[in-house]
Amino acid sequence: MKSLAEYKMSGLTYCRCSFLAALVIALLGCGGEPAKQAGPKKGSKGTIGVSVLTMRNPFFKVIAENIEAEAKKAGYDVIVTDGDKKVDEQRRQVQDFIVKKCKAIVLCPTDAVSIGPVIQEANAAGIPVFTADLACLDPKAKVVSHIATDNLAGGKQAGEAMIEALGEAGGKVVILHFKKAESCLLRVQGFREVIDAHNKGRETGKIEIVSELPGEGDEPKGYNCTQDALQTTPDLAGIFAINDPSALGAYAALKKAGKTDQVKIIGFDGQDDGKKAIRDGKIYADPIQHPDQIGQLTMQTILKYFDGEKVPKSQLIPAKLYRKADGEKDLELK
Repeated sequence: MKSLAEYKMSGLTYCRCSFLAALVIALLGCGGEPAKQAGPKKGSKGTIGVSVLTMRNPFFKVIAENIEAEAKKAGYDVIVTDGDKKVDEQRRQVQDFIVKKCKAIVLCPTDAVSIGPVIQEANAAGIPVFTADLACLDPKAKVVSHIATDNLAGGKQAGEAMIEALGEAGGKVVILHFKKAESCLLRVQGFREVIDAHNKGRETGKIEIVSELPGEGDEPKGYNCTQDALQTTPDLAGIFAINDPSALGAYAALKKAGKTDQVKIIGFDGQDDGKKAIRDGKIYADPIQHPDQIGQLTMQTILKYFDGEKVPKSQLIPAKLYRKADGEKDLELK
């Protein structure tokens, strides 16, 4: 028969064994292997951190997918995150890339200026930063190379399309803007330059830009802004939307108001939904971008930089105006 002291020692031994067993279980994964710390996969050359403006816009998803595909071919892992149009969220993502010691960081900035300080943090950590589609406008932030559409030229194409759509009658136009994005600032600048040149010395048929509204590149906000525009400007003749989602939102509002024949829409992007809308006569035209090329060229530029090559500070890919006739013969549209 055990003494009280022996029972106490026996219980203590049981508790210690239970603790050790629990510890072993905690250290094992579901497959019976020890849990692994986050980091590059075995055989990887390192990790590329990517943060895009928003994954709700397919355009940025295509950029990320093409960066990832090019990176994997070269032996690199990729972490893709969604900035969700929030600069604080993107700032945290970049700081996480720094902690993970990523080999390079690619950003589609959520705010052209406010993203600057965290890029400076990456600079201080010795991690090269590249921007895709959207640039950083903070002069203190160092970006190795910016790869994007030639948005200024694309904006001029949008202006030419608006002149074509409205014809000799001209009319009142609103712009659905997204002022936090450098690319959109350039698009609107190009659009305005062409419209101003068209109006110069003209007595009739002028195109009057009556307002810039915060469509934010978002379909629901494009819808709401268009409803507001129709209230303040019943004789509205045209809308320039800085991307396809806001253009599609504008069309939905025009359809509800019964004014699809009155108001011509010029979009920007050339996503499949936008191209289909052009083919079907809902949007007049788009300067189309090539997000696949932006993603591919971004990763190719990173690889050249890793190899010690000097890379261009800015690389612009031309846009091309896409009209209804292009949509009708586009075999890629389903």
